[in-house]
Amino acid sequence: MPHSLHDHRQGLIMAAGGVFVLSIDSLLVRLAASDGWDIIFWRGALMGLSLSLLCLGGKRLASLRGHMMMSLSSALLLGLSSGLFVLAVMNTKVANVVVILSAAPLFAAIFTRMFLHEPVPLRTWLAIVLAMLGLLVVFAGGLSGDGLVGDLYALAAAAAVGGNLTLLRHHPTVDRVPLIAIGGFISALIALPMAAPLSLAPKSYAVLALMGLLQMPLATVLINSATRYLPSAEVALFYLLEAVLGTLWVWWWLNEQPPHATLLGGTLILLTLVVNAWLGLRHSGSRKVLPYGEYSK
Repeated sequence: MPHSLHDHRQGLIMAAGGVFVLSIDSLLVRLAASDGWDIIFWRGALMGLSLSLLCLGGKRLASLRGHMMMSLSSALLLGLSSGLFVLAVMNTKVANVVVILSAAPLFAAIFTRMFLHEPVPLRTWLAIVLAMLGLLVVFAGGLSGDGLVGDLYALAAAAAVGGNLTLLRHHPTVDRVPLIAIGGFISALIALPMAAPLSLAPKSYAVLALMGLLQMPLATVLINSATRYLPSAEVALFYLLEAVLGTLWVWWWLNEQPPHATLLGGTLILLTLVVNAWLGLRHSGSRKVLPYGEYSK
């Protein structure tokens, strides 16, 4: 098996697995029954705490020493994307936020081309367009022209996600775990002035513990690690599936049946990701890997 094919498969498994775990986030947010700022605070603080324990001893921090500016930038983008998402939800309709966030793969593709000079395949551009159309179908009924400020927050969050994935792609040797830990603490600090973290119900703390100690760390590590093996635009494409899977989790657990548009748009997104992954595997299997960033035609 050519090494590039193995890497591509590993990247796909990481990205798909990470987004699958991430998709439970919508259900857990509903079950937490807490204010958005409280959720962001505890999710970030617990994620930072749990992943910091994995960094004890300093071995994981060694990869950051020669990339301090990149590490701080990545952690900041992680924290900002979480805070900007909450601000967007508080200032515009959720449908607007989700559709605008679907621009994350587009930002990743543009940043990849501009800053890494890494070619973005035509199939990826087409997949981005089709997946964004699918998400537009899902949330078309809830779109609104109101909430310009919230829409701008969502657009900034999409740019932060795309930018961070591109940054990680450019530094494949940097350990993702300490970066995500720092990003979690940053998001907690952003939320702290607006949060009341000690006034929640016991059930809420249990759900937030599951979210912050297990679900979010696992999902974020998998997705960010996938950038070692896949272009950032392809990794970002998987984020679009999270909105659809999140709706299905709520349907299954809370019996909130989604409209037909959700199922139709979700099917389009899923087919787009499957076809793009299949074409990527075929292409990876037909080329020989040279040093990082260089491939035989």
